[in-house]
Amino acid sequence: MDPKMKFIAAAKYYELQEAKLKEAKSELEGLMNELGVGTYIQDPDTTAVYKVVKPTGTFIFYKEIDYKRTALEGEKGGNVLAKKEAEEQGFVVRKTT
Repeated sequence: MDPKMKFIAAAKYYELQEAKLKEAKSELEGLMNELGVGTYIQDPDTTAVYKVVKPTGTFIFYKEIDYKRTALEGEKGGNVLAKKEAEEQGFVVRKTT
């Protein structure tokens, strides 16, 4: 395939994924607002624990609401929700390695 056609295909794919991501982000933000800051949720499949938080900011842009989660198996760390904090909230979290 011609590099220009590959570029066009890749650009279209990227733009489609970007649109899907924006839609998912909007839905996720709505759900986080509905649940409220400070809410903990556990994934029954992975036992990862999520916490809805009010972030202090990010490098590129400021988010109004966000979440943290515990690390999944094989990860060195999740989105900074400590396993200890999740356990203190009554959740049982699998060990990560």
